[in-house]
Amino acid sequence: MPETDTPVLDTLAIMTAASLENSDLSPRELMIARVAALVAVDAPAASYAFNIEAAAELGLTLDDAEDVLVAVAPIVGTARIVSATTNLAEGLGLAIALAEDEDEDE
Repeated sequence: MPETDTPVLDTLAIMTAASLENSDLSPRELMIARVAALVAVDAPAASYAFNIEAAAELGLTLDDAEDVLVAVAPIVGTARIVSATTNLAEGLGLAIALAEDEDEDE
């Protein structure tokens, strides 16, 4: 058994680091691709929340996310865009709530 309290998050962090390491995309371009992939697979809000901090640190804005939605709309269709918009908004809400909880704990 792993010696960590968060083996799933640790695994995801390792996978993300490997993705960055093995790609010729800039970190910002890679995050844009990840947002597009989240839309394409109809990812839940928690998946967006998991990526929001990294995206913000790389300078991605809500306008960038909107541009990604516009870019992939012809490929994924209306239903996925509506779902992604809802999940992205809920994910942002989750990320904000978690950040507020962390601030209160300090």
